[in-house]
Amino acid sequence: MNLPVNPKNLFIFILAASIASTIGGLPFNSLPVMLGSLADSFSLSSESVGLLGSICFAGYLLGTLGAPFWINRLNWRTLTIASTIGTATAFAVSSQLKSIEALYLVWAFIGFFASTMTCLGMRILADLPDKVRAFGTRQGIELSVTAAVLFALPPLIIAQWQYPGAALALAVVVGVLGLSAFWVPQGPLLAITEENQTITNHSRIPLPRSSWVCMSIFFVFLVGNIALWAFLERIGADLKLAGAEIGIVFAVLKLLGGVAAFFVAWIGDRAGVRWPYWIVLLGVLAGLLFLLGAGSFLPFALGAWIWEFAFTCGCVFQVAAIARSDASGRAVVLVPAVFALSSMVGPGLAGQLAAGGSFNSVLLLAAICSVLPALVYSFWQPAKS
Repeated sequence: MNLPVNPKNLFIFILAASIASTIGGLPFNSLPVMLGSLADSFSLSSESVGLLGSICFAGYLLGTLGAPFWINRLNWRTLTIASTIGTATAFAVSSQLKSIEALYLVWAFIGFFASTMTCLGMRILADLPDKVRAFGTRQGIELSVTAAVLFALPPLIIAQWQYPGAALALAVVVGVLGLSAFWVPQGPLLAITEENQTITNHSRIPLPRSSWVCMSIFFVFLVGNIALWAFLERIGADLKLAGAEIGIVFAVLKLLGGVAAFFVAWIGDRAGVRWPYWIVLLGVLAGLLFLLGAGSFLPFALGAWIWEFAFTCGCVFQVAAIARSDASGRAVVLVPAVFALSSMVGPGLAGQLAAGGSFNSVLLLAAICSVLPALVYSFWQPAKS
């Protein structure tokens, strides 16, 4: 039974949770641009670039694995402040390093601190009744902010100061976004639904089997598409695109991702539980075909934009499915762990596939991994716990 809650406070909580997730998502959302600038600054091979991305998300995974145990016990405002300081400091320190080995370590810390913000944002939104709308709004805000960051980084910062400038810029962005701590709730929104009042009591009950199935499907989907995402900037660089053109592609790309997330939020649960996955698959494949045949700016941009729109929609639908599969809210807190694990595997795998200088195998991997959700959810639906 739904209990009365001040709608104004709910809006503030959603906004604060979305900004927290924006901080947590910055290492991933800026990954191609940051890895590209690192590759140019340190003359890194494809294997080293992929390894750096994987190490970052090894730290991210470490942070997310403990989230189900502490997320309902710590003060969320204090957690936001501490994570903001940790993430910003790690970015700032990385800007001063000259050794690739030291960068590996610091990027692991970047992933670790950022993961706590993602878990927190997920946990706050898990208390809301319409999961698709809540997570769609969150991702829309996250990607809209990221679009502005990516529009400025390549032409204004990286072109002049390379990686050190980009890292310092992200440290400043994280610090500003961290002001959202003043609006983050101090603990679980227990007043929203009666069933969520038993979250703590459920902490020792195993997750439903359907939650594990949903997370496994999401993992496969993410591996292939994150592999592509990590090397998207390198694909553009291989086409000899200018820094300003790369900036436009990634800014519009994340802006379209935000539009996609808000679009899914507007649709909500009316989209059904089967057909959205086939529409997502068609969109991903269309984008990959453009990228496969790209020889200049326009087809590369169109391919990246179409792919991002479809990929974002797919993420929102699958996160909502995971949230629906477990009423205690613990499964959705594990989504960042699934995301981190796939981000460890994806970039490293892509680096190996692209070692010969061709990115066609990376595109093929993204296509194969995108088929699974459409196939599985056509014949199976998770039971609501």
